[in-house]
Amino acid sequence: MASATLRRRLHHGDVDGRKYERYDATDSETLSEPLLRSSSDSKDAYNEELTLEDIWEEERKKQQVHWTFIFSQLIAQWAQWIAKVVFGSGSLFGKFLFLSHIGSGGRHLPPPLSMLQEERLGNIKRRIEIPFDGSRMEHQDALRQLWRLAYPQRELPPLKSELWKEMGWQGTDPSTDFRGGGYISLENLIFFAKTYPESFHRLLHKQDGTRAEWEYPFAVAGINISFMLAQMLDLQSGKPSTLAGIRFLEFLEEDEMAFDNLYCVAFQMMDAQWLAKRASYMEFNDVLKSTRAQLEHELALEDVPSIKDLLSFKLLHK
Repeated sequence: MASATLRRRLHHGDVDGRKYERYDATDSETLSEPLLRSSSDSKDAYNEELTLEDIWEEERKKQQVHWTFIFSQLIAQWAQWIAKVVFGSGSLFGKFLFLSHIGSGGRHLPPPLSMLQEERLGNIKRRIEIPFDGSRMEHQDALRQLWRLAYPQRELPPLKSELWKEMGWQGTDPSTDFRGGGYISLENLIFFAKTYPESFHRLLHKQDGTRAEWEYPFAVAGINISFMLAQMLDLQSGKPSTLAGIRFLEFLEEDEMAFDNLYCVAFQMMDAQWLAKRASYMEFNDVLKSTRAQLEHELALEDVPSIKDLLSFKLLHK
């Protein structure tokens, strides 16, 4: 199926005295929608009538596919139950069997969750559903807190000011840039600044590597990363069933802030990809896709019991 995207014009600040703008292929305005949503493909009408034998044959094929799917699901559930029993003993064989079952891509049967995992997953889902509302005092205060963390020695500007562009917002009013990310993306930026201040400021001020003449806007990039993570971890569904989402559920058992910590890893990884590709503003979407692929690869590794064991976690500095 073809995937439909919404084209959104993003304005960048002055670069060399010129105004730049680009079209960003943003596929959703809210986190409740998938990043790549399939449009209703138009189907070609039949030019000739089907015979009764054709109809029976088509129905036989549908039934065969249906029962094959049910049987494969039963086998998968049985394998998962066996893996859980063996894995509970702490054996390497149990771990291997479980990972063999979930594979390396597509949809999988999520494992049973503990009460703690269920609670923490529910909290993240509720956070994702909260849109940013510039009229709410709590959200305004969060923006002010982000400014103070980013520029502790500078005076706090009004909520609508040209100064916000220096942080990487598209215009003078940051609230207009939250459409796809929601309030959680602002929480992620604040968590990043408070937990890993050295990495936060190095990325904010573009201090690492040889930078492009036309850089990505820091704050808006952060919103895109929040959006990307929610999609990659399958947090819109009832229970994550992607490999990355299932591994994330494991992290939740030990780390209540697993989403926010993974966000910081993803942001640092994105900047590393940006420098490695010598990318410029118009290539941000490609860099974000590469970041997602790299993060999914690291989450698929067997010896990653926590976010701090990810290879890219070592890029972060407090």
